[in-house]
Amino acid sequence: MSTLIFIYNADTGLFNTMADIGHKIFSPSTYKCDLCALTHGYFSEQKSWRNYIEAMNIETRFLHRDEFLKEFPQLKQTQLPAVFLQDNEQTKLCVNAKSLADCKDLDDLQNLITLACEQALTQT
Repeated sequence: MSTLIFIYNADTGLFNTMADIGHKIFSPSTYKCDLCALTHGYFSEQKSWRNYIEAMNIETRFLHRDEFLKEFPQLKQTQLPAVFLQDNEQTKLCVNAKSLADCKDLDDLQNLITLACEQALTQT
């Protein structure tokens, strides 16, 4: 079974979460995680994003940068945020940081992910 793995360009922990919230409020143009900026408000995940994820016909996982690096140290050179497709023993980049940064809104992101999943799954 295939799994989409979404990697945030942020670390886990209360302090990091509070710092991210402050950064989004006071300096959103310099916030380093385009994935989070599109999918989350200041305090929670956007409902339309959650609905999109739940409607997808593929397993999904969400990891923060520190969790990703611990689980996938061989991919540490990947610019984050990113989306990977894991199928059997292979983990391949599905959506890169630049493509995520180019998304203007949540609709752009959802269209990008849908297209990238279709392409990646047909190549598997």
